[in-house]
Amino acid sequence: MTVPATDLAPHIPVLLAEVLDALAITPGEVHVDGTFGAGGYASAMAMAHAQVFAFDRDPDAIREGQAVAEAHGITLIAGEFSRMVELLAERGIEKVSGITLDIGVSSMQLDRPTRGFSFQADGPLLMTMSQDGMSAADFLNTASEEDIANVLYRYGEEPRSRRVARAIVDARPLERTGQLAHVVRRALGHKPHDKKDPATRAFQAIRIHVNRELEELERALEAAEALLEEGGRLAVVTFHSLEDRIVKQFLRNRSGGDGGGSRHMPEKRAADAPTFAKPAKAVRAGEAELARNPRARSATLRSAIRTSAPIASPLSSARSPRS
Repeated sequence: MTVPATDLAPHIPVLLAEVLDALAITPGEVHVDGTFGAGGYASAMAMAHAQVFAFDRDPDAIREGQAVAEAHGITLIAGEFSRMVELLAERGIEKVSGITLDIGVSSMQLDRPTRGFSFQADGPLLMTMSQDGMSAADFLNTASEEDIANVLYRYGEEPRSRRVARAIVDARPLERTGQLAHVVRRALGHKPHDKKDPATRAFQAIRIHVNRELEELERALEAAEALLEEGGRLAVVTFHSLEDRIVKQFLRNRSGGDGGGSRHMPEKRAADAPTFAKPAKAVRAGEAELARNPRARSATLRSAIRTSAPIASPLSSARSPRS
């Protein structure tokens, strides 16, 4: 079978120079890339002479990344980044000097219609990063109208979530991305000249829900807190406000600020010593990078340095992912 041209689009690492600056790699250090993708960050870390362990839960990334990993001496691990503590312990790694997380969906996933992440080209309504478990079609065809509306509102910040949910239920069964996009556009009165396609919010929300992305992020941040040695560096790149809010709140809370906890990540007590130094100022892409890679427009980099303080509470990542 001939692979469509859209399946060959390369992944461009966002804010790569800025991430490397935040990591300040010293040759021989152990670093973790929590989201290998096409290997852009991991390869750059390896070229800075770090010993790199890279994670990805997408079987395509693991399979297609073998050549890159071998060329750069990267240890590629199949699994969720929220499980990095246990998966690295299995390999004898208890502490690391740096951790990088590039949150959300990759260009490789978006640009492949067969994965069902995007409405730019019609494909099966899947959206599963790990390519197993509940698909987008499974959720939309079986969930209640109220549950669908709640997901659209919570993860897509869709102000007319109930109208869209009602339209989805009325149109069931849905099996293709083109079908879902059409239903959402019709429900919201889409016009061809509109600046932003209204289906964008719905696709984002459903993808986040199906892959439990925000819960995974929260667990990964706690895992990073446990793994980083004193002076270790954490760099996190996010692409929308929900992700960025979690990272900002975590770093503020863990550095002694006034950020509150969440239902997944308990708030630290006031008496707990800060586990991170005051975070660096958030960084966003400059005009030169935006000209090369328009997807960088929504990217935000947040980074911080681990202190010597012990963590105060058990990792939420030790709990069942479906708890």
